[in-house]
Amino acid sequence: MKRPHWPRRVFAQLLLSQTVVTVGVTAVTAGLFLAPVSSELDRDAMQRALSIAQSTAADENIALAAQDRDSAAAQRDAEQIRLATGASFVVITDLDGIRLSHTDPARIGQRVSTDPEPALSGRSVTAIQQGTLGRTARGKVPLRLADGRIVGEVSVGISDDSIRRRMLGMVPGILLCAGAGLAAGLAATLLLARRLKRRTHNIALADISALLVEREAMLHGIREGMVALDRRGRIRLANDEAFRLLALPADCVGRPVDEVLPPGRLADVLAGRTEGADLPAVLGDRVLVVNRTTTEQDGAVVTLRDRTELESLVRELDTTRTLTEALRAQDHEHANRMHTLLGLLELGLHEQAVAFISEQSGSHAAVAAKIAEQVQDPHVAALLAGKAAVAAERGVRLAVTAGSHLPDAALDPRALVTVLGNLIDNAVDSLGAPGSPAGGTVEITALAAGSTLLLGVEDNGPGVPAELRTRIFDEGWTSKEAPAHRPRGLGLAMVRRLVERAGGRIAVDRGPLGGARFTVELPEALHPEALHPAALAEAAVEPALEGAP
Repeated sequence: MKRPHWPRRVFAQLLLSQTVVTVGVTAVTAGLFLAPVSSELDRDAMQRALSIAQSTAADENIALAAQDRDSAAAQRDAEQIRLATGASFVVITDLDGIRLSHTDPARIGQRVSTDPEPALSGRSVTAIQQGTLGRTARGKVPLRLADGRIVGEVSVGISDDSIRRRMLGMVPGILLCAGAGLAAGLAATLLLARRLKRRTHNIALADISALLVEREAMLHGIREGMVALDRRGRIRLANDEAFRLLALPADCVGRPVDEVLPPGRLADVLAGRTEGADLPAVLGDRVLVVNRTTTEQDGAVVTLRDRTELESLVRELDTTRTLTEALRAQDHEHANRMHTLLGLLELGLHEQAVAFISEQSGSHAAVAAKIAEQVQDPHVAALLAGKAAVAAERGVRLAVTAGSHLPDAALDPRALVTVLGNLIDNAVDSLGAPGSPAGGTVEITALAAGSTLLLGVEDNGPGVPAELRTRIFDEGWTSKEAPAHRPRGLGLAMVRRLVERAGGRIAVDRGPLGGARFTVELPEALHPEALHPAALAEAAVEPALEGAP
């Protein structure tokens, strides 16, 4: 025979357990109610027996019959009273406790089965006692003559059967109330179980435990950050990756997003103020892609992907592609020069061929030499040389202003290349936009003032409208069409973060060339011991950046 199994479903377990509890509570309540009722019925029966006994003892004829030991008269009067009152027995005794009346005439003349002394001594007594007629509620009083002398006792009893009948008469009402309470409890339990069934999707209790364990393992094992928020925007949970990516404090659970994250696009996305899919955001030096999904309970689950390494790889790929394009442009230009030189030689124009070779061989060398002379930092010089070649192929002239000078003293050349490279790319891209002049120009200014580095990038393109000069630094905002391999709207945001992290500032306005001019100030960006005298550098700052904000 198979043993019955405890239900596995949550709602079934709740229904069964609550039913058992409700039935048990109802039964206990009914029992606790019946217990005092039984005691109350006993007390009521004893008081009723005492009242009958007192009424009987007040009859002078019965007292005289007890004095004369006239059992016939006493039996007659006692039976009349018993039948009239419904008592189980009315027993009259003399001073020796000998019965003068009894419901069983055969017991007349015998001593009573219970102690008559308390009543014969003048006291009234009530009690539940076991006698010849079974368990009864009794009332005993002394039987007195008119002069007050005690001549016997009157004992009246009401049987337990009578009390039980009264109690049984009350049971249907008690059971009806208990049944109504039980029905209401079962109905409430059923409704609660059905609601729980919907909320738990009818899964087994063991499955809930397994799901919790699996959820914890999954949350802390995946490489994506995950943050759960309640309807008020407070953090409910966050996995290890979210703590790492967002630099969350240990006590972030239960706190609003705006308390644990700095103001910006990332906080706006997490709080739901900015909507969209795969939204890029910058936090410190990290590039994150954020997605926010609203739950049925008006909460939200936010996933975070770290694209910092990918962005680095993409930027390296862009740099490689830039160099490739520069080499391709040089190769194309070299082929054209070789064809031109071959034509001059075939035509016998030897002097013109020599002049052509001299002129062409010195052009690129002159550009590279000029950049190297003004920009001594090898990383920045290499960047400018590559950008100049690519810009030239796109019909844009990229030049370093005459008063520029950047010594080989940068504390963080990588950050400097990122800042300058992004600004140059934006300038060159803007010259390909509608409304740009045919001959585009991008000018770069780099100056050292003590340990402070001043950078300027300006072009003769359409410029940046005044109302957008703050917004262009927001993460994810762009006026250009995003390529397939990467999102737009991160370059200037990263530039601003890098500049602000270094304690500097960046601004944009309209420059002398008529287009946009970006001005960057980076304090403590250069090694002071490797600089030229500060006075000379500071003297060159004003003419180079005149009008910069």
